[in-house]
Amino acid sequence: MKLPRYVSLFLAVLTAISLAATACSNNDGETTSDTTATALTAATVPDTTSTASPPPTTTEPPPATTTPDPPTSTTTPPPAATTPETPQPSASGTDINLAYLFPLTGDLAPLVTGLIKGVELAVREINLAGIQTIQLFPGDTATDPEVAQNTLTELIANDVQGIVGTFASTIALSLIERLKDTQIPMISPSNTAPALSNYDDGGYYFRTSVTDALQGQVLGDIIANDGGQDVVILFHPDEYGQGLATVAQNRLEANGVNIATFIPLALDPDGAAFQGQLQAIKESGADSMIFIPFDGGARYLAQMIAAATGPQDISIYIPDGLASDDLWMSVNPNDPSSVEGIKGTRPAPNPSAEATFTDRFAEYAPGLDLGFAPHAYDAAVILALAALIAGSNDPADYVAEVNGVTRGGTKCERYEECAQLVLEGEDIDYDGASGPLEFTEIGEPSQGSYDIIEYNSQGQLEVIDSVTLSTDG
Repeated sequence: MKLPRYVSLFLAVLTAISLAATACSNNDGETTSDTTATALTAATVPDTTSTASPPPTTTEPPPATTTPDPPTSTTTPPPAATTPETPQPSASGTDINLAYLFPLTGDLAPLVTGLIKGVELAVREINLAGIQTIQLFPGDTATDPEVAQNTLTELIANDVQGIVGTFASTIALSLIERLKDTQIPMISPSNTAPALSNYDDGGYYFRTSVTDALQGQVLGDIIANDGGQDVVILFHPDEYGQGLATVAQNRLEANGVNIATFIPLALDPDGAAFQGQLQAIKESGADSMIFIPFDGGARYLAQMIAAATGPQDISIYIPDGLASDDLWMSVNPNDPSSVEGIKGTRPAPNPSAEATFTDRFAEYAPGLDLGFAPHAYDAAVILALAALIAGSNDPADYVAEVNGVTRGGTKCERYEECAQLVLEGEDIDYDGASGPLEFTEIGEPSQGSYDIIEYNSQGQLEVIDSVTLSTDG
């Protein structure tokens, strides 16, 4: 039967209304789903090349087991860690915007890949615990104080509340006054200059690496034990180089070893001044050399070898700043044996360090040398736990808790274990990936462990011994 025209119109209107309501209901469901997904996804680090200061995006990072090439540009920073897929309720007000501040460009960039991965692993594990959420921002110093200051300005604009950095002691010294003024705590995993121990940092600078007041002693002992009699000390003329060289000199003299000459390193490895220094070393008759460069150390070594003052001519000892698995490739990519016989020291995980970190790090960043990675991991965890203890992500509130995280309470070794103790009202003593830290009042470890290393004929770095020392003797 044919319906009247007004009835047909009425039914058409009802159908349209029904379809619109269904569409609105579907859109609401999609919006809710997207919002939930966004809340469950940690931010990737923002593009630091932008002149603005955008908040982190919510793009899912690549799988954690991928190992990127060493960072060469701030336009391609490593990804931040992810939050848990099913997070637990977080501790309100203790989530942190965390940054790392390392040389992502320049000669030292290849040395910081492990440190970055250490920070990333810490952030990943903290976020997976579901108690706090950490957002991670990259920062490039380029081993240049001006670049570091500009990057710090960008991080401040992004409301960063804690920093893991810097790699070089000289860069840290150039930033400390600014950190005091802006009340942002920074923990370095690799600064070792003795000058930082007594610097007035206002309580905003810390380090998980041990002062070179200990590393210099180890270098002096190795040379004495190897039978060195006359030693040249060739050092970079800054706080790091001078401080380490002076400690090593004092230890050598205490061991009855003669210092043949004490030389501030000429800053151009290809220049006439450095060639003159090499000639003076040959004429000194020294049997051993402590070589303490800053950046470009491999270029200096190549010149030493060409001038018959290389490891085949004189026993060479190096500190951690030059120790890497691929040193030979930068010295002479055609001859791995070019670095054979070079010995040295580098900070190492304490023998009583948390037992599973090495395997966890190898799974997260396969093929990378540990180096300072445990110290970088610990720095990130300490900042997070300090905020949790304070019940606040305001640096002015939680900075006073940093030292206490590492001493005097119930022993704990992993973030989640420590965080649960904090939530139960316990005082904690975090003994982490780099070992028992036991920060002193000036915010640095009271003991340190070192690997004694030597390069073999294949250019491979081998650990031949380890020692542990205390700052109180």
